[in-house]
Amino acid sequence: MEKQLREILASGLEAADPAKAVHRFVRVEDGEVFAGDERFAAERVFVVAVGKAAGAMAEAAEELFGERIVDGIVVTKDDHHPGPERLETVYSSHPEPDERGVEAARKVRELAESLGEGDLLLALVSGGASALLADAAPPIELADLKELTGALLRSGADIGEINTIRKHVSILKGGGLVRLAAPAPTLALLLSDVVGDEPSSIASGLTTPDPTTLEDARGVLRRYGIDPPASIAEHLRTAEETPKPGDAAFEGATSVVCGGGRHAAEAAAEAARALGYEPVLLTTTLTGDALGAAHMYAAIVREALASGNPAPPPCAIVSGGEATVTVRGSGTGGPNGEFALALAVELDGVDGWAAFAADTDGADGSTDAAGGIVDGSTAAKIREGDIDPAEALANNDSRPALKAGGALLFTGPTGTNVNDLRVALVAGSD
Repeated sequence: MEKQLREILASGLEAADPAKAVHRFVRVEDGEVFAGDERFAAERVFVVAVGKAAGAMAEAAEELFGERIVDGIVVTKDDHHPGPERLETVYSSHPEPDERGVEAARKVRELAESLGEGDLLLALVSGGASALLADAAPPIELADLKELTGALLRSGADIGEINTIRKHVSILKGGGLVRLAAPAPTLALLLSDVVGDEPSSIASGLTTPDPTTLEDARGVLRRYGIDPPASIAEHLRTAEETPKPGDAAFEGATSVVCGGGRHAAEAAAEAARALGYEPVLLTTTLTGDALGAAHMYAAIVREALASGNPAPPPCAIVSGGEATVTVRGSGTGGPNGEFALALAVELDGVDGWAAFAADTDGADGSTDAAGGIVDGSTAAKIREGDIDPAEALANNDSRPALKAGGALLFTGPTGTNVNDLRVALVAGSD
């Protein structure tokens, strides 16, 4: 089943191809740009592509617009696909910001501020953009931004909550990019990495009005017991609100979600069907702690093996979304590795199933693996490697444990980012 799982993952990633997403939603005819029901003049196009899929999206834009592109910048993660040669590519850090992200944000800001009424800002936004653009609002320093980001990532806060805070400590996020570019119109193509595909949450809402407030941001910090650096606490007390729905800056702005986790999950389900498994697509909006998701999956696998519900074997249990990890120990891993290890522990010795959990960008948390691929024998293999899988799980140490069990899943940078994908194949007994 491991080979089949890898085929299913490949199908899910193919469906989330960022270049195809751009071409699917945009066409250029007689000097005009059509995106859905919206139409824009396209004599002078300026590109800002930010995120883990920025390079591929920018290349697709070059294919569409050609010489109409006057200038642009591509901001992406280290080792990810660069943009076209005629555009400047800047690499910066993810998930925690660095000095390169500060410089990238400065360049994006300068480009946006240079635009006039006859120009079109084409914003190509994908997952990871929030961290890659280190656009802290003065007087917040990079060190304080890094401290805040680290605390949020360890807290168990979901991406929506994290982005609520990012919007209110930034210059470009929370609609700031559009406000800087106005009166030039903005067409934003968003490759969604957030559950529910809400445009204002994708990449912390670079191109959309912000429905959240400073009080919402302060509430997230209180909820997770985070004491922010003094500069951030002061900013959240005294800053002006981000632009809200109805702000005049957005009269010429259109944001279109051109791809997301649903595309990947549905493609994975169809690939499983083609391999002879009846797919059950549970949800594409799964959130919360990875351990809870693993408990649910373990229960469904046991039920399918015992009673044929929710589908008789052979079946495939598919979900998308974004799990989180509540840090309890000092180990190494990410939410997909933690999910895979927890599933291996819960179904230790149970035959007739196999599963993977993967971050579609190829990097689970801050690790170099996409996640894990496990079955009923994985926990025993981990023990053979002199690691107690249950203890590793308690210490958030999924990566070494999965490595010992030969269960790490590597894809390398995929060039896309549409949340997590999880598939469990239940074949039943021979």
